[in-house]
Amino acid sequence: MEQVEAVYVVGDIHGCHKELIHLQNNIVKDAKKRSGAKLLIYLGDYVDRGPNSFGVIENLIAESVALHHTHFIFGNHDELFLSFLKDSLTPVRPNGPRVDKYHWLDGPIGGAATLRSYGIRGVSRRTTAEIQTDFIAALPTKHIRFFETLELHVRIGSYLFIHAGVRPNVALKDQTLDDSIWIREPFLSSTIGHGFIVVHGHTPTDQVDNRGNRIGVDTGACFGGKLSCLVLEDDDQGLLTSEGIVPSPESIDISTQTSR
Repeated sequence: MEQVEAVYVVGDIHGCHKELIHLQNNIVKDAKKRSGAKLLIYLGDYVDRGPNSFGVIENLIAESVALHHTHFIFGNHDELFLSFLKDSLTPVRPNGPRVDKYHWLDGPIGGAATLRSYGIRGVSRRTTAEIQTDFIAALPTKHIRFFETLELHVRIGSYLFIHAGVRPNVALKDQTLDDSIWIREPFLSSTIGHGFIVVHGHTPTDQVDNRGNRIGVDTGACFGGKLSCLVLEDDDQGLLTSEGIVPSPESIDISTQTSR
């Protein structure tokens, strides 16, 4: 990794504040052993489903001014959060198309859990317009600013850090917002080389999913799984635990695979 001794990559947090603090303590403990520059990358989906989205955002705003450099990636749940502030009935992107896939208050999306963490109660008994009005009033300006300044992706050396993934055979500059924050297939099953190793969240798995051409770091913290942290050191890929760094799952060899 260029001019960076270690890159710590954190998977989808989804309102799991306690798990985030525990993981951050492990990162600090490991980082103290290193003299070189450290970089933290959070892969998006900071809110929804878990019990304390408000606490997560407060934590990450403080994290953004820490001594180490930090990148915060934009996820699909972060888009739904912002969209609800602009249009309570149908999520809408600024200067872009409507997001018709899901609504933030749909049960599985988990927006109601986020609202509770901001002190908004009785969601099921109120109109969406009423909820939106109260949410806007309760939402600190610094929280809005945090979401509005998230990055779509970050490329460092041979790695691309992005929330959901990329569409195979499409140049990075031609990837759509939907590709970056919503894609699953054909990305997940693709075995071709993308020109970089894609490190992503979005699709939960029981453990960090290292396929060689991509590494999935969402291990379902909001579903009772772990909040995982991938550690990249030059060409080494490890996982951070309370006891230190352990090897990541074996990568498959993509050196002979086509990049079509």
